Parts: sequence; structure tokens; C-alpha cells
Amino acid sequence: MDQTLLFILLLTALCSVSECVQHQYHFLNEKKNWTEAQRYCREKYSDLATVDNMNDMNELKKSVNDRSVQLLWIGLFRVRDSWQWSDQSNSSFRYWYAGEPNNVSPGENCTAVKLNTQGQWHDNFCTNKFPFMCHEDKLIVVKENVTWSEALRYCRQNHVDLVSVHSEEIQRRVMNVVKRASTAAVWLGLHNYCIMNMWLWVSGEMVCYHNWAPGNGTTPENCSLENRKGAVQSGGDQRWISLPESHKLNFICSTY
Repeated sequence: MDQTLLFILLLTALCSVSECVQHQYHFLNEKKNWTEAQRYCREKYSDLATVDNMNDMNELKKSVNDRSVQLLWIGLFRVRDSWQWSDQSNSSFRYWYAGEPNNVSPGENCTAVKLNTQGQWHDNFCTNKFPFMCHEDKLIVVKENVTWSEALRYCRQNHVDLVSVHSEEIQRRVMNVVKRASTAAVWLGLHNYCIMNMWLWVSGEMVCYHNWAPGNGTTPENCSLENRKGAVQSGGDQRWISLPESHKLNFICSTY
């Protein structure tokens, strides 16, 4: 079998659907009402905890280092008849205890994790005082206009890497932070391997999840003049585009 084809098949086999923990959680064992907890998290970290999936939920529970704690605040709260996250995330994940949210007494508009029910959620009065969980976003936008190679070097020297987007959940995180950018597109850790006309992430993974804008990423790239790299649009529907690597853009680093 042709070696190039064998390499492509091997990379394809590595594609899998996975849920990634997108937050670093910080447990604060001091009692505050929900609003006080929100203010503290926004000052010291990113926000009160958002939970995107069961991997996040398990990570959150592991972060509680005091087994006497029974209830703690997270960032989900009620606005009229809908539940929203404090950081404006559009995560639809919910982990309510059976019968919750019940709003037994009008005004139970904030969400507490009850650790002795496997961490399932209960609505509660926002004025109650509990320990709480903050999160720190995995992704940050660096508002400096640099080439792709300069962005890669900056992220690796100051954080972890240029961001790799392996799933719809990570794309949602990118969409949340990219709005802060000052350029029309923002570099991702996505590069075209010209010899094989393949797109790869700088983290080494093949591109299994796709979010290309029409006309981008799906046809052979012309690398004769300059290598092509991947960016995400900061406006519109925030899809990925292919650009020459010398363009100067803001960029997104992963921080852990």
C-alpha cells in the first residue's frame, strides 16, 4: 500500500468523538450568597463554574477537597422561565436531581450542587450562603497582530499552545472568547500539511471535527507561494478559514 495512503488511514483511525474538560475548577470553601460568589469568581478567576458535560461534572466534584461540604454554588441561574450560565455560555448540559428545579418557594433562582446526591443539582434561594466553585477558562484571546508562526511561539512560551478544536464543545468555547478579538479573523493551531494536502492540529491530532466556512479547507491548497494556516472568523457565524501564514492576526492560546 502507498505510504501516503497508509499514513492517512492511520490518522483517520485516531479520530474519535470525545468530551473534553474545558474548564479548570477552583473550589472556594467560604460561604457566600450566589451574587457574592459570582463577584468573587469574576475578580479572581473567570466566573462561577459552568459545566458542559459529565466529564466537567466529574472534574468539578473531584475539586472539592472538603468532604463535609454538602452544597455549593455553580453559575446556573434562572431568568424568568429559563436557566442561564453566569458566563453567558450556551451549554445545554443539565444535571438536575429528580423533581428539580421545583421552585417550591418562589425565588429559588440559583443552582447548588448537592454532593451527597452524586453532585446532582437543586434550585435554591440565591441569598443562602454556601461554598462555591469558580472556573478558569481554558482559552484566551491575545490581542496582538502577529503571523501564525509568531502566535505559535508566543502561546508555547507563555501558555500551552495555539488552540486545537477537537469538538463542537471546544468550538463553542472558541466562539465565546473570539468575540473579544480586534481582527476579523483569529489564528487557530491549524496548519496545512502541503505534501499530503491535509489539515492537522499543532497538538498532533488530525482534524476530525470540522467547522469550515464554504470554500475553505475542503479543496487542495496552493502552497507554491506561501503555506496556509487556519483561522476562525471573529464575526458572523465564526467559521474556520484558510489564510497565508504571513497574515497578522490576533490568536487564541490554550492555557492548560
